This record gives sequence, C-alpha cells and structure tokens, in this order.
Amino acid sequence: MRPDHGMMLRFNVLGPLEGWRGEERLRLGGTIQERVLAALLLDPGKVVPVPRLVAAAWAEEPPATSSHQVRKAVADLRRRIPGGSDVLVTDGPGYRAELGADQLDLIEFNLLAAQARQAVAAGRDTDAVKALRDALALWRGPVLAGEGGPVIEAAATALEERRMAAAERFFGLRLDLGESAELIGDLREFIAQHPLRETLRGQLMLALYRSGRQAEALEEYGRIRELLVEELGIDPGTTLSKLYEDILRESPELALPTAASPAPPPALSGPEAPCTLPYDVSDFSGRERELREILGKALHADNRGTRIVAIDGMGGSGKTSLAVRAAHRLSDSFPDGQLYIDLRGHSPDQQPVSSVSALGTLLRALGLPDERLPDDLDGRTALWRTAASGKRLLLLLDNAADTTAVRPLLPTEPGCLVLVTSRARLIDLDGAHWLSLGLMTAEESHSLMVQMLGTERVGAEPGSAAELARLCDHLPLALRIATARLGNRPRWTLRYMADRLRDETRRLDELSIGERSVAATLRLSYQALDEESRTAFRTLALHPGGGIDVYAAGALLGSDPRHGEDVLERLLDVHLVEQPEIGRYAFHDLVTSFARGLNTGARPSSDAAAIERLLSHYLTATEEACGVLFPGRRRIPSGIPVSPYELPEVSSPDAAREWFAREQDTLLTAVRLAARHGYDRHTVCLGRNVLFHLNALGLLDEFEDLARTSVAAAHRLGDDALLAVSLSNLGVACWEQGKFDEGVEVAEESREVSLRVGDRATEAHSEGTLGLYKSLLGRFPEALQHLERAIAQERELGLSRSEAESLTVLSTLFEQWGRYPEATEAAQRAIELCRRLVRHDSALVAFIDLGFAYVGSGAYAKAEAAVARARELCDTDREPGIVAMTLALSADVALRLGKTEQSRRYAEQALEHLRAGASPLRSAKVLNTIGRVLHRRGEHHSALDLHTRAQDIAVRLHYRPEEAYASLGLARAAEALGRQEEAALHRTAAEQLFLSMGVRRDSRRE
Repeated sequence: MRPDHGMMLRFNVLGPLEGWRGEERLRLGGTIQERVLAALLLDPGKVVPVPRLVAAAWAEEPPATSSHQVRKAVADLRRRIPGGSDVLVTDGPGYRAELGADQLDLIEFNLLAAQARQAVAAGRDTDAVKALRDALALWRGPVLAGEGGPVIEAAATALEERRMAAAERFFGLRLDLGESAELIGDLREFIAQHPLRETLRGQLMLALYRSGRQAEALEEYGRIRELLVEELGIDPGTTLSKLYEDILRESPELALPTAASPAPPPALSGPEAPCTLPYDVSDFSGRERELREILGKALHADNRGTRIVAIDGMGGSGKTSLAVRAAHRLSDSFPDGQLYIDLRGHSPDQQPVSSVSALGTLLRALGLPDERLPDDLDGRTALWRTAASGKRLLLLLDNAADTTAVRPLLPTEPGCLVLVTSRARLIDLDGAHWLSLGLMTAEESHSLMVQMLGTERVGAEPGSAAELARLCDHLPLALRIATARLGNRPRWTLRYMADRLRDETRRLDELSIGERSVAATLRLSYQALDEESRTAFRTLALHPGGGIDVYAAGALLGSDPRHGEDVLERLLDVHLVEQPEIGRYAFHDLVTSFARGLNTGARPSSDAAAIERLLSHYLTATEEACGVLFPGRRRIPSGIPVSPYELPEVSSPDAAREWFAREQDTLLTAVRLAARHGYDRHTVCLGRNVLFHLNALGLLDEFEDLARTSVAAAHRLGDDALLAVSLSNLGVACWEQGKFDEGVEVAEESREVSLRVGDRATEAHSEGTLGLYKSLLGRFPEALQHLERAIAQERELGLSRSEAESLTVLSTLFEQWGRYPEATEAAQRAIELCRRLVRHDSALVAFIDLGFAYVGSGAYAKAEAAVARARELCDTDREPGIVAMTLALSADVALRLGKTEQSRRYAEQALEHLRAGASPLRSAKVLNTIGRVLHRRGEHHSALDLHTRAQDIAVRLHYRPEEAYASLGLARAAEALGRQEEAALHRTAAEQLFLSMGVRRDSRRE
C-alpha cells in the first residue's frame, strides 16, 4: 500500500517487499539487502542475531564472509533508508527494526486484527468487520512475493496462516450479519489459494445455499471431499459434513439471520460443451505462485465484463504451459466451453493468424456451420459476441503478437474468462490483469529436473544439477531441452552435460533438440524488433555484465541516458532484458550468448568504438567518485580523454559510495573486458580507481587479482609511469595478503621504475611500502630509513594524504620497537594531517596507533580517549579487521582502567569481527592483543589458544614482531598453567626474536 501523506517512511512486507518515503519508492539494493531487511521487518522491534540474518540471506551454504556481508548489507540499507541508523539499530549480537505502527504494514495488520478481536468480545461485529476488512486489504500478495530462503519462508508461512485466520473470521462475521451472495466471489478467490481449508469451503457452501444455489453448495462439498481424499487420504471433518447434511435437508438453522434476496442460479451447461485445450503436461513443475495468482484473479467475481489475465514473458519461459495448466484447473468453473487458439504471433516460418480466421475457428468450436459465418471481420465479431452471450466460456489466446490480434476475440459476457499469452506486455489491453513470467527459482528448476530425470539421478549429483540449472539460466525451455537430452542418453552424467554447456560459444547449439531450440526462440523475439532496436540490442550486449544503468547504456550507444533508458525499456517489454531495480537492467546469460553469436558483418569497428566509449565512461565516473571519497588522492595522467557522456550522480560522499557499491561487480568485469580487448591503458587507469574502493572495503582477494591484472597491462603497454603506479598497488596487495617476500621484490621494482621515469610521488610510495615490509620482517633500522625518505619526499611534494599514511606506518614501527614517545609523535602528526584533509581513511589507523603508543607509555586515560575516537570512526563500511583491531585495543585499555565487564564485551565483539573476515596481518595482532587481555583476566587456556593461532599466522607470514609477542604470550600462559618446560621453550624463542629486532625487555607490550 503506497503511503499518501507527507514524507512518512513506510515499509510493506505483506506482498512484494517495498519501502516508501512519501510518494518516493526506496531502492533497497540487491537480494542480500532485501532478505536481511525482510528478516528484520518480519520481527519488528526484536533483536535478530547476525547468524539468523545469515540464514535468512542465503538459502544454501553461506559464504565464509557471510557475517561481514550481512553487516555491509545493513550499512548499505542505512544509507538507502532516510534516517536509516534510527530505523535499523545495532543491538548486542544483532540488529532490530524500530518502526511505528503506521510505518510497517505488518504492525498495522496485527493492530487491526487485535481491534477486531476486542470488537467481537464487546459485541460490535460491524466494527470488527471493518477492522478485518482494513487488515486484509493490506495484503498485496504472498509475503515478500514468495521470495527468500527457509528462514523467511517459515515466517511467511506463519503470517499466511494468520491472514487466513483473519479471513475466516471476516467471512464468518459477514455471514452472521446477513450477507451471502456478495461473499461468493471473494470466498472463491481465497479457496483457490487454499483449497484444503474446510472452514472457508463451509462458508462458501453456506453463502451459496443462502443465495438460492443449493446444487452448487452441494457440489462444493463434493469437490472438497474428493480433494481431501486425493491429497491427504481423509474425509471432511464433522463440522463440514454436518453442514452438507443440513443443506441436503434444507435445515431451518441455515436460514439468513436477516432478510436477503437470493441470487438466481447460473445457467447450466449444455451436454456438449466444447473443449479444445491442449493436453496438460504431466511433468509440469514450479510456477506455483504464478498459478495461484491466475486462479485467484480468474475466479474473482466481476460483473463489469469479461475477466482477462494476460501472461507475458521471454520466449521459452513457460507461458503456454502455465496458461494451459491454469485453464485445465479452471475448466469446471466455465462449463459452457474451454477454447484454445494459437495466434502464431511469434512462430517460425508461419504468418500470424488473422482475426477473421481466428473468429471462424472459435465459432465453429461453438457448433456454428461454415454457411452461417460472415466473410467480414465486423460480421464475425458480432456473431461471436451473440454466440457467446449468456455463456460461461474460458478462452485461451496463445502467442499473441499485439493487442490488435486479441481485441476482436474478446467476448463481452461477465461470466467469461480470457487467458492471453504474449512475449511483450500488452499494455493497451484495457481491463487486463498482467502477470510477467520471469525465470524460475533455483528450487523450481531443481523440481523440474527431478520431474524429468527422477529423484535418484538428480540427487546423485546435487552440485552438477545446480550448475546445470544456472547454465540453462533457469529458463524452462532450456532446462527441458537439457534434461530431455540427458533422458535420451542414460550414460551421460549431469556433470558431463554441464561441461558441454560451460563453453559459451557452443551453449546455444547444445540447447537444441528436434524442432525445439533456445536460439530459435530468442531469434523470433529479436526479429520482431525494428532495425534501430536490433542494432541497439547488439551494441548493448557488448556490456560485460553485472548490470547496466541508463548512463552506461547512453555511453555505449553514443547518446544520452534518456535514449539509453528508452531502448532498454523496449527490450524489457519483449523480455530480452530484465530489470532487477529501477534504472538498472541486465541481460539473461542465454540472451547474451545469443546476441554475441549474431552475425555482425561489418560491425567490428563500431563494436570497438562502443566498448571504448563504455570504458571511458566508467573511467571518468570512477575518477569523479574517487575525487570525492579520497580527498588528497594524487591524480595521474591517463592519456585518455574525459568521457563527454552524462555521468551518474557521484558529487557527494554518500552518492559516490552508493554508486561504487552498486557498480562494483560491473566495474570489475569492465576492467577484465578492457584487458581482454587490448585496452591496456583503460585497464590500468580504471583498475587503479577501482582498487581504491576495494581497499577501503577490505576486499583483499579482489584487490590482489585486480592489481595483478593492472601490472600485466602496464607491462604490455610499455608505459613505465603507469607500470610504477601499478607495481606500487601490487605491493600493497602483497602486504594485505601477507606475501612479504614477493611484496619486497615488487616494491623494489616499483621504486626502480619510478626513478627511471622521474616519478617522485610513486618513488616515495615505494619507499614507504618497503619501510612497511621491513618493519613487518623485524628489520627496524632499515624500515626507519625507508620511511624517513618517504615522508620527506611526500612532504616536499605536498602529498599530505600519502604522508599521513606513511606516518601511521612510522608510528607502528616505533611502537613495535618499544620507542613509545616517537610512536606517539608520529601518530599525532598523522592525525593533524588528516584533520586538514577533512576526511581521510588513515585517521582511524592513526588513532589506533596513538592508542597503542599511549598504552606502551602507561598513559591509559589518554589511550582511552584515543581509542574512543577510533570507535567513532568505525562505521559499518569499515573492513572487519580494522574494526576488530579497534575493539581489541578497547578491550585492553578498558581492563587496564578496571572496567572488566566492558573489556569482556569489547573482546567478544573483536573476535566476532575477526570471524567476519580480516587480513592475516590484522588477525595476528588482534589475536595477540585479546590473548594478553584474557591472560590478565586469568583465562589462561583461552589465552593459550589465541596466541597459538596468532603464532601460526605470524610464522607463516614471517611477521616477526607478532611472532615474538605470540611466543611471549604462550610462555606467560604456559607458566600460569604450570607447564614450565613448555613455557621455557616459548620464552627462549621470544627472546631470540626480540633480540634480533633490538626490542628491550623493559619496552615490550605487557
């Protein structure tokens, strides 16, 4: 329900998930964000722990970084929702949704249901009916449109039960108030959704009986009895059986409470009612939600005219199978005939059926001889409407090209139903209920494969079955072809079939059997486009994937976003693209394969120009976004002209951050596209911009992969200036991933190249990186020389951002060395530089460094102030490792100040963030810090465990300072546990390491 007052924030879960701010619909993000938000909204006001949100977000095995991704999703939602931090509140181990009664339809439903119960208890049945009517009107379909994993599905099932209970009370009260005939249509709609509910069926029987339709009331009992026996093997309950008997003997107890005029009985069907429907396939599977929607709309009483349900979807999506299944299920409700006609709007090598010919087919089906059929369209239309007069007919018009093919065939009787299927939505078909058929869900695809191949064969290869469904794009036609081929080749495994489909250049060839072919089906949709749209379709298919917005579409087409949107909307109308969110589009994988396989003839040069326009667009957009998000960042000359095409809104930090998050996957694929097509300069420069974003989020694997791609491109390009920059970034990646030996080599090569080309800024960065590595390897004097040179050059060049970063490394070096006053000074200088830059990611690191320096100096109150400031900077976008470091230091400082319980909470939170995903380097330091805290609390076994884990990481990485502190922590814990020999070994190892690094005994961390 759309709010209609002011700028109030409102969410709806009783149907597809929606968020509104006044009249503006909120963009809530992707699947993970929607599922996380849904889980919170289904339990408003209650804390939902992170593990439960993980279970809600992933239907199957969640990824290792699932907890981190949930927190990122919450952070993203907070940005998208006005006042999001007040709506989605962090609370202990999870989050809760804080909303008022008028801000969530679920809360409103619960309140109205409670008001109804109170009204009934007070004898105010009319008020109760009003409250229940308002409550039921809040429902717009299945909870969250039937989407989500087991956790959301369980909650949705419980809510659906509450809805049905409210509906039964609603109809019961209205029957008690004397209503009958006016209830029949609504009751049928609910029964279509829940055919086994005996209470609803009894209410329908009573309403029919009181409307003078005794025979139909008795037929309803027969239907429910047959259904219960068939589905459950039981007979109707005693209440329904007694009602049946009372109707048979016309019991006075069933009389209307108040006088009412019974409705006349419907006309009975003739003995020879025609049925020309195709057979209903026995292995039909899935589409239960869509089938329920069709049945509900078809049976909804409407005296204004013929009911029309129009089903649209891409070729091969199963429109005809669904419509035929629905028609067979509805046949009893339309006893005067069920007629089918293929209009051949998209049929290979066949002309569409003319309206005159189609009307002739329908009239003959009703028994009219050829000699009575007029030759002209107007005459046949008039005769058809006369012949259909007074009848309850079901008409299935399959494969319509457009509305003009459908309109002359529509009967005018209110008792008729027309089902229409088409590839494009027939938006000018007045009075129609539209249903767009998308791809099947993973569960529906699995069910179809089981139907086709059997449980045993599919169950033997669950992973290959899931991959096969994905490679078939969850398109019913593709899955049916693939499983039919498997059925004809019992020796083929599902994995073998998936291997054949994995080659994108042959995939469409594999998805062909007999006269059925995915490529042929897609070609019909393509050929129905005008020439301009065909050209645009081929051009837009050059996009590397991950989603395309209207700005990128405009750049690809060499036009503006409005034109790009118009083209994409035309392709959306014929289901050649999908729209996951407003303003964003995506090609189905099979459609992309088809588009790229089209014979492009003389188009290579135009394709190359389009790709270059797209890459330049992304380069210009990321350059603008980085300038906003990373002030003080050095701009490097790319040699690529600025894109002249309109850019998305990235002028504010929030807008730039949101755009980067939305386009992240697309940008990564764009860099790969550039590398694949030889646009090496774009690869390096666009890659550098994306690396800033990945680094800020702590996406280490993606950061390393992209850094290596950029270095390879720079080598191919032969541009030493760009090579130096790329090597510098790869050096950072090696540090993040703990690959120190390689990192030193990369940083030295970067320094050599930058010296050769006179790039003093990159030279300074390389010096700083070498200082960082030497610090981690315990070679402190060498590290100090590198860092002093880096800081001096950065200050001389005015590179305040880089200088701040180098100062944080210098502070860490001095702290590891036990030179705490110098560590304090370096951290304070970094903080001052960050203040001048207004915003800088190094500020958080600098405050952490300052906190460690103050702890080493024994200035615990100052350390508490520094770490409190660090916690303020730990917003939800931060990489989990840096947040864990902040919390670990907070735990240490709190314990030193006697705040034991607070220290315990910080320590638990630090370990939770560590589990969400952190770099090996930060993991080792956090584990050692918490280990020392646990040791001081007397939890020696736990301390021993954490120091052991820290030692494993540090030894593997050659991270000498933390290896030394891990050994020292192990020695202390072992001594406390009475393991003197073990303690002596660890202490000896620690002393050797500290001695090699020049760290005095009296200056070590305690």
